[in-house]
Amino acid sequence: MEPLYEEYLANHGTIVKPYYWLSFSLDCSNCPYHIRTGEEARVPYTEFYQIFGFPYGPTYPPTKHLTFYELKTSSGSLVQKGHASSCTGNDTHPESMLFEVNGYFDSAIHNNDCIRHIILYSSNSPCNEANHCCISKMYNFLAKYPDITLSVYFSQLYHTEAEFPASPWNREALRSLASLWPQVTLSPISGGIWYSLLSNFVSGVQEASVFQPILTGRALADRHNAHEINAITGVKPYFTDVLLQAEENPDVKVQAALEGHPLNSVFPRQSFQVTSGQLQPNLTLDPRVPVVFVLVPYRDLPPIHVGPSPHKPRNIIRHLNVPQISFQETGDLRKSPIGMPVERVEITGQFASSKEADEKKKKKKKAKN
Repeated sequence: MEPLYEEYLANHGTIVKPYYWLSFSLDCSNCPYHIRTGEEARVPYTEFYQIFGFPYGPTYPPTKHLTFYELKTSSGSLVQKGHASSCTGNDTHPESMLFEVNGYFDSAIHNNDCIRHIILYSSNSPCNEANHCCISKMYNFLAKYPDITLSVYFSQLYHTEAEFPASPWNREALRSLASLWPQVTLSPISGGIWYSLLSNFVSGVQEASVFQPILTGRALADRHNAHEINAITGVKPYFTDVLLQAEENPDVKVQAALEGHPLNSVFPRQSFQVTSGQLQPNLTLDPRVPVVFVLVPYRDLPPIHVGPSPHKPRNIIRHLNVPQISFQETGDLRKSPIGMPVERVEITGQFASSKEADEKKKKKKKAKN
């Protein structure tokens, strides 16, 4: 194949021009090397915060797109890590560069048949707007390589709200991409994945920061993303909800912050109540209030689907919780209370249907009389 890109060896990896005709541009600070691999893919902590909105929550509007990636074997061994940044001069998104025909991923898999899984950690969910066609390129790429699985994690949804004219196309494209499950999974970045990104893709991170708690604003944004992507695609995402532990936290300030956060209103079935203590008057929301320590492994990622797709969903049997009874009471379960006549009946589908038929006949006879 004739590649579109040019790759150069750097001190700690490689730097890549995704399109060989790109040149230095005053309109884009990253041009022409929008793809970086190995340790060259690390970005400063301040840039990570501005683009991904960690640890305080998302920043609006997104001024730049950044996607970290990992290429892995079927056993989970890392082949390559890197990142792709958007080009503000040519208005090109990272996914569009990576999944281009004869682009970087196409060439990487063509030259290394051990790659079986691609993991993306994106600041924004992929779109399918006319200038980018990111999801269309991803879809065509996966059709070309049916043995490749793709996991997409995102920090915030991109142009899926009703106020954006392109939102219907983006939502429909996300549904189409999610329909490829289990070859494709779409999930928000959450829980331990944040710390994995800090460890593997961010420079200038203090060791203590890796074990800092998830903050209120970020945790609620992650939950909001999980709710929205589920509503758009109908597929339940992989998601670590650290707020479930915070709901039982007796810390008044934490609970008040959760209750007052604007994103909390999008979850009608979720309630955040103070379990002990009294609310302080005029307590203002602080999105920097820690929610809960999440001491999870860096690589706490969902299992990679390698086998064939299931033909139909599994049947789910729900069991009710019955009251706990003592051993002595079990011997008297068949005995009825004194003075109450009991008729023991075995109910089957045939019995129920015949009983309904008899009742209909009785009603017809009464109507005739």
